[in-house]
Amino acid sequence: MFQGAAVSFPDRLDAIPESGIRRLFDLAGKYQDVISLGIGEPDFNTPLHIRDYAKEGLDRGFSHYTPNSGLKMLRDAISEKLRRENGIQADPDRNVMITVGGNQAFLLALSTFLRPGDEVLIPSPYFVTYSAVVTMMGGIPVEVPTTLEEGFRLTADHLARAVTGKTKCIMINSPNNPTGAVLSKKDLEGIAGVASENDLRVISDEVYEKLIYSGEGHVSFASLNGMEGRTLTINSFSKTYAMTGWRVGYCIADEATVSRMAKLQGFFAACPVAFAQYAVAKALGDPRSPPAVEAMRREYQARRDYIHQRLSRIPGIEVSRPEGAFYIFPRIGRDDVGFAERLFSEAKVVVVPGSAFGKYGEGHLRLCYATSMDSIAKALDRLERFVSATATKTVGRR
Repeated sequence: MFQGAAVSFPDRLDAIPESGIRRLFDLAGKYQDVISLGIGEPDFNTPLHIRDYAKEGLDRGFSHYTPNSGLKMLRDAISEKLRRENGIQADPDRNVMITVGGNQAFLLALSTFLRPGDEVLIPSPYFVTYSAVVTMMGGIPVEVPTTLEEGFRLTADHLARAVTGKTKCIMINSPNNPTGAVLSKKDLEGIAGVASENDLRVISDEVYEKLIYSGEGHVSFASLNGMEGRTLTINSFSKTYAMTGWRVGYCIADEATVSRMAKLQGFFAACPVAFAQYAVAKALGDPRSPPAVEAMRREYQARRDYIHQRLSRIPGIEVSRPEGAFYIFPRIGRDDVGFAERLFSEAKVVVVPGSAFGKYGEGHLRLCYATSMDSIAKALDRLERFVSATATKTVGRR
């Protein structure tokens, strides 16, 4: 991995591999009768009342630049939502930054403090953006293992062993993409202890906060005692409101960080789309929004239960039940890239090789169940036949 300020940005970009998610997704679009359990996008449309708010925003003239930090009414609405739902006190004028989706928030946030050679601890398997943005900034991503046996939950012991004198930040993600793991308050408190002892910043990705199926529910890292000042909370509306194409996210951080993020935004993208911000601001205060979100969550939970049950019965596959998001991450115990490619070519089912999510994802697959139950059932039928045929061929060659 490249280190040092002398390495150019193009060199850093070249060092980042193409997304394993997008490669199979793009390939699948060229063929007929393909079932995709690949890309993580809700199969629901954005709720009607939110679409109506976007039209209203256009009619009211929200087609111009907003402040670099985002529309004031949206920052106010997010501040109230955080107070009410997350136990976070965030001044809308000092601590809230609206971004072009959640992905941009990681880039803007890390750019405010990460320097070449700094290390960032990333629980692995991890969302593909994490390692990429650290590398772009000249930092060094350090993978911290999580395992199927432990439900893919990050432990404080593993985290503490990875800390060095160069460590500057921890990135956490709960609910997790790609594993569906949810960190409990006790888990988070262990992480907080490591952060405090080593004076580390924490980037907490909470994009899937509304998609939890059991346990105590979502706990925001910044709500823990003493963590608000060192935490950068990143969220978006892509998964909550099925708004992936609208590109509205946000970051909650200390005033100095938000100010620097807004400064970069001014040169980078100016601001997110104005009428999309307006629609989200109105949706946050609309009583129709929670039932719409809950209806999607219940459907995802039914799919989660079904796909977990089906996978659990396939010989040679080990699987833990995800507690959140809309992914399941079974272990297949063999070459995950080769398995995924053959599954696509022979059975016309798209899944993502686990190694796309870091070295601790090797030997696994990510299946996304943000698609219809009918498609999931057909995909699993094909997967079962493929595994059975593969096993038969292996026995026949002995």
